[in-house]
Order: sequence, then C-alpha cells, then structure tokens
Amino acid sequence: MTGGADVPVARGHRSTDVVAALPADRRPRPGAVTVAPRESPVFVAAVEEAGGTLVPLGPDTRGLIWLSYRDVAGLDAALAAHPGIEWVQLPWAGVDAFSDVLARHADAPRPLWTSAKGAYSEPVAEHALMLVLSLLRVVPSRVQATSWQTEQRGVSLYGRRVVVVGAGGIARELLRLLAPFECRVTMVRRSAEPVAGAERTVTVEQLDEVLPDADVVVLAAASTAETARLVDARRLALLPPRAVLVNVARGDLVDTEALVAALDDERLWGAGLDVTSPEPLPDGHPLWGHPRAIVTPHQADTPEMTAPLLAGRIRHNVRALAGDGDFAGVVDPRAGY
Repeated sequence: MTGGADVPVARGHRSTDVVAALPADRRPRPGAVTVAPRESPVFVAAVEEAGGTLVPLGPDTRGLIWLSYRDVAGLDAALAAHPGIEWVQLPWAGVDAFSDVLARHADAPRPLWTSAKGAYSEPVAEHALMLVLSLLRVVPSRVQATSWQTEQRGVSLYGRRVVVVGAGGIARELLRLLAPFECRVTMVRRSAEPVAGAERTVTVEQLDEVLPDADVVVLAAASTAETARLVDARRLALLPPRAVLVNVARGDLVDTEALVAALDDERLWGAGLDVTSPEPLPDGHPLWGHPRAIVTPHQADTPEMTAPLLAGRIRHNVRALAGDGDFAGVVDPRAGY
C-alpha cells in the first residue's frame, strides 16, 4: 500500500482520497507551487516527486501549500499580496481555524481550497475505538485505583447500538472497524442518503430520536455554526445512563459544563474526549482524573502518523494541479468543510 505513487505507508495509516470533479471555471490553472510559511523536507519532497515546480512565495505561485494551522493572518496576507494563487492546500482535516479567510473568498471561483479531510481517517477512527472500548471496560476507574477493585463492572461492545454523528472519512472508517463487533450502527448526517454498512442513516434533525436507544455516541462531524454545542444538557439528558460519549471532532460540539454535570450525577457511563472546550483543557479541570472520563490531548493522530498521509495528499493534488486527475479533499468555503 502506498501514500501516493511510490512512498510506502504502513497498513493502518491509509489515506482516503475522496476526489471531486470540478467545472472548468473552478479548476486552477497549472503552475508552480510554494510551501509556506516554512519549508519542510518531507513536503518539499512530495511536491518534487509529483513533478511540481517549487518557487518562493511570489507572483509565480499558482499553488500554495500552507503548513501552519496557527498563522491564519499569514495566509490571509499571502492571498492578498499574490492574487495569482489559485489553489491552497490546508494542513488539517478540519478547517474551522480558517473560517474567516474561507468566508472572504466564498463567492470567488478561485482559489480552490483543499484540506487533509479523508487523509487521517484511519488513525483517528482507531483512537475513537480505543476510547469506546476503554470506557465500556471502565478503564478510567481501573487505572486510577490504588487497591484491588472487587466491584464487577464493564460491558462488551458486541451487539451494541452505536450512533455516529458525521459521515466523512473518520466516520466511515470507524464503521469498518466496528463491523467485527456486529454493532447496530446509525449514522447521523446532513442528508438521509444511506451509508454503506450502517443499519440506518438519519438526518441531524432526527438526532433526538436515536439518542435514547444509544449505547455509544461518537462525534466525528465538522465544527460549524450548526454543530456548535450539538450535544448540550438537553441532549445529554436523552441518553440512557449506560451510554458512553466519545468526541474526536472538535471540542465545541459538546457543552463541557453539562457533560461534567452528567458524569458527576452518574447519568452517563463515561466520556472519552480527544478534543475539549476550552482547549487545552486547563489544569485542575473536573474532567482531569474523573473516574468516568478519559481525556487525551488532541493527539488521535500524531505527526508520525500524519506526515506521510499529508505528503500523499500533496502528491495527489500537485498532480491534479498539473492536469493529471481530480483534486482530493476539496473544501466548500460556504459550508466550512
């Protein structure tokens, strides 16, 4: 298996290249590529391996690979100074940090925006499954224990009802990982178009209908104005006490205070969070050390996992810029993902 044409990627770190055929007026013109705001050998190599021409940021830049998630102002300035940029590759699957920049360019046919969505699906879905299994087996309580626990607790994942919010690469990869457990999976997405392998697909408007029967809820949806605090106190109250909640999307999908209250009152079996609101989670926060919670520091995918996957996405899209195939990970600047 390869992450592009010729660089091997270990099994379990596979990129899912979801490509989009574009109308002619949205397709960028071929040209040189810039890696910014800093160069990185692995990504410079990816451009060269795909046959791209590298240039410093300037009037010859047609494609811009922007590697910083924090320097949003720098990207905005680069686009303003160099209107010839027609394609921008962003570094993460989520693009919420760039929402203001995307909005300012939403009505223009170019630049074309692509992200890493779909590229990091396997490691993040693997992390989500780890959190689910750990919560069901009461691992938070077990690892905090300082003496032998005699209470018999813990349940199996086999045959459980699982609700997955989102239908992108992470959600679909998680569906594949859940298959051996014979779970009854409901996918929640913007449309009711069926997802292969799921027992049921419903819209977000039907979320309240499926929560009362859920044993597991996994959040894998994009962070948008519509998904902010999607899981609030009211929806947490709809979940049965046996349910576990896992969030590998963005922290703002969950009302943190309401979640802590539900855990404290034992109205929820457990919560596994790789993302939090606020983030980073402050020292001394009630979720740290909570016997019903697992918090990991937004590391469902580490640089060791993502670098070869992003390099593969860059190779694919540099070839697309040259006219060889369609772009992968195309972002809708209006929808925000």
